[in-house]
Amino acid sequence: MPDAGGTTAKELGRVVEGRGAWVAASAVLGLLSISYGSPLLIVIGLKPITASLGTAREITALAAALTWVGTGLGGILMGWVADRLGVRRIVIFGAINIALGLALSSLGTIWALFIGQGLLLGLLGNGALFPPLLVYVSRWFDRRRGTALALIASGQYIAGVIWPSLFEQAMARYGWQATMTGFGIFAALAIPPIAMLFLHPAPEQPYTEAAVAGRRGRPLGLPANLVLAMLCAAGFLCCVPMALPQSHLVAFCTDVGVPPAQSALIFSVMTGCAFFSRQFWGWLADRVGGLLTLMLGSTCQALAISAFLLTQNEAGLFAVSAAYGLGFSGIVPAYVLVVRELFPSSEASWRVPMVLFVSMSGMAYGSWFAGALYDHFGYYAPAFVLGVAFNLANLTIVGFLLARQGLKGGMRAAMA
Repeated sequence: MPDAGGTTAKELGRVVEGRGAWVAASAVLGLLSISYGSPLLIVIGLKPITASLGTAREITALAAALTWVGTGLGGILMGWVADRLGVRRIVIFGAINIALGLALSSLGTIWALFIGQGLLLGLLGNGALFPPLLVYVSRWFDRRRGTALALIASGQYIAGVIWPSLFEQAMARYGWQATMTGFGIFAALAIPPIAMLFLHPAPEQPYTEAAVAGRRGRPLGLPANLVLAMLCAAGFLCCVPMALPQSHLVAFCTDVGVPPAQSALIFSVMTGCAFFSRQFWGWLADRVGGLLTLMLGSTCQALAISAFLLTQNEAGLFAVSAAYGLGFSGIVPAYVLVVRELFPSSEASWRVPMVLFVSMSGMAYGSWFAGALYDHFGYYAPAFVLGVAFNLANLTIVGFLLARQGLKGGMRAAMA
């Protein structure tokens, strides 16, 4: 069927697993590599921003936490809107709000930072990109959906490789406020052209929804909403410890005597390792399914979080951060894959953002409570201990769901 410009879907490559699918995935990877630079500004500038505002580290960490909450909550709304207005318009709307959020955050007051990060940068900015784009790309793929989701979710780690050192240098030379404003302008100029050129409508799913719905009425033999609630709880519990290195690693490293430039490099090493290992996790997920991938990734994360408790020197922090990046990177795409495996495609636009919202709330809570515990104790060890406890609770829930699915015969659920 021709689109508004008279071009057929076949000419645009709009078929599942076709050329257009990989063009769309590559474009989304580029978009997320830019948009995910925005929340890193507080991570890199946590100590100078806190000093400039004359507040506690807990307060600045709370602003970073609001970004995660806003992104997850915004994704629920924006996923619904994207199904009706198209993903291009939502992405452009998000880019404009990222720029506005960073401009407001740079004014130098606590409330401007909270509103800029939570409402504009999170809810209306990244909330209009990350969750809707994950759903969008998942509809382009079937057999290699796990690989595709792992690829695009790696935009977060490409951002973590590229931007931290640049942000650290820019903040040292121009200050954190000018750096925020400058990156916001860059995002507003770079994201819309990519969206307009490459985000074509996804193909219609070649599956009969009635048949899928009948087969999936009780996923894993349980009520559908109960399974979704358990996935949300598991997501929250694993994202609390996940937030500790991602939000506090640079501050943690400088606290133990590592220079700021080296601390930013350690963060980049962590995210670089996460990028490359995420491709492996995506390949694995396509073969063993989302739940088993989730179990393995969460186990690796628990072990790495524990290792931070034993590490204080620069070489050790490089090694543990690299190991952490290798281990945890398959978790978030695995949640999206599990939802797509267990529920119909027509429900993806709200079930996927719901899981992401609760998971990102876990990221927000982990970011805040690590800062609060630091302010109370003066060091990060208590936060890492509690992070391990949260991770073990996550493994209990995921293990139960995996047992319901069964390790034999049903390990790889059918796609929708």
